[in-house]
Amino acid sequence: MLMLHYSSFIIRKLTFGIAATISVVSLVACQETPQATKLRTAYIDSEGIFQQEVVNIALEKLGYELEVKQLEPTSLHFALGNGDLDFFCAHWEKLYREFFEKSGGKEKLERVGVIVNNALQGYQIDKKTADQYKITNLKQLKDPKIAGLFDSDGDGKADMTGCNPGWGCELVIEHHLDAYGLKDTVEHNQGSYNVLIADTISRYRKGKPVLYYTWTPFWLGAVLKLNRDVVWLEVPFTDLPKGQAELTPKDTSIEGKNLGFAVDRIITLATKEFLETNPEAKRLFELVEIPIEDINAQNQLLQEGEDSSKDIRRHAEEWIEENQELFDNWIEEASKLSNNAALPVKSIH
Repeated sequence: MLMLHYSSFIIRKLTFGIAATISVVSLVACQETPQATKLRTAYIDSEGIFQQEVVNIALEKLGYELEVKQLEPTSLHFALGNGDLDFFCAHWEKLYREFFEKSGGKEKLERVGVIVNNALQGYQIDKKTADQYKITNLKQLKDPKIAGLFDSDGDGKADMTGCNPGWGCELVIEHHLDAYGLKDTVEHNQGSYNVLIADTISRYRKGKPVLYYTWTPFWLGAVLKLNRDVVWLEVPFTDLPKGQAELTPKDTSIEGKNLGFAVDRIITLATKEFLETNPEAKRLFELVEIPIEDINAQNQLLQEGEDSSKDIRRHAEEWIEENQELFDNWIEEASKLSNNAALPVKSIH
């Protein structure tokens, strides 16, 4: 009987020991494989995904997971202000100022870093027509004879390939047409910009005059090259809509030309709450900078058919490999503040 009690005691001890061991192992396992923080972000159009993917890959290296969607500028900014997104990597500091303020401004949101400096917007025409008729300024389109050169539908007005509704740039263009007295001679054609600009390029290749709104960084600059195929038009004076009305010619000029739009910066916009709880992500945003020329080159690949999500991801990976030392420095610097540094991350190689 004593032997039986002793055997039961041994079994209970062994059972307790095994259970305790399992608990410790489970605890250690949980500590070694913590759950990655999921981040929510968005992009506006395919031309903006490249820099977003570069940042996404860097965040994955820091141990985050990404949920990415496509939104229009207005809804994207409101989603940030409402806390439905965490960050966005293609915020034009001056162009989107009104969106920023209406989405909560500095109380809810914070602009971090500069991904692209000296981002431009403005009006371009083909160099052949510019040289032949000595056209250098948008105000010259008040002359019906000059405007008629760019008439593609026979209504007597210049046809300008313009900006998609909701992008923000369409508000500036409409403001300019009023401010410079061009409503009677210039038609602002809107719709799908990529469809409209494809028709514009086709007209140019047929030797016809073209007039259009554009920006940098954008693939169009690699197709219609500045000062070879096309030229910028200056504006008669700086006049911008609400939200940018205080800007001066100094703010809208580059290399001695007043383009009428603010010379801008493309930066990361994030919620203050997210930045406060993720200092490593904030430090990464402060460091990321991508040359305009590299973004233009990648955007050109999109137009050549490499436009799937897998293609764009590969473009970002190839850019990182070509700039590996710079990228590694971003990760090393941001990791000093990382709470997720121990998370296993799949290598891009």
